[in-house]
Amino acid sequence: KLRTMYVFTPPNGQSWGLTYEGLESKLRERDPDGFIRVDDGTDGPVSGSSMHFGITLDGEQLDGMALLSPEGVSVKDCTAQSAARFVLWLRNIVVPAGTAVMFNTEWGLEADLPDAPVPDATRPRIAAAFVEHLVRTGDLD
Repeated sequence: KLRTMYVFTPPNGQSWGLTYEGLESKLRERDPDGFIRVDDGTDGPVSGSSMHFGITLDGEQLDGMALLSPEGVSVKDCTAQSAARFVLWLRNIVVPAGTAVMFNTEWGLEADLPDAPVPDATRPRIAAAFVEHLVRTGDLD
């Protein structure tokens, strides 16, 4: 049950056309009372805005964040299985049809691993690809 942050982005040079309003709408369809907050980025050391949200998938509460620049959505403190559930929701509901989804993890970023495509596969196969990625980071010793 290894937990890390998973980061999902469009391929280099592409866009999902992500907006906070659009993502909030999709999250509210799932849970009208869910936690969603948009920060304008003027009160901290990091410039730019960010969206923070909670999403429940199969009874598990996940904390997520979205950025418009660089464009992407992440889920924090997540297992490979939960991340696979989340990315299937993201790909089916938020990302435009036919657009690829790339992934990395906090561990992968620290190990300078490149982003990799999320396999177009079932949830167990996606989770297996995420576990393989974690093994490649070398942080499992």
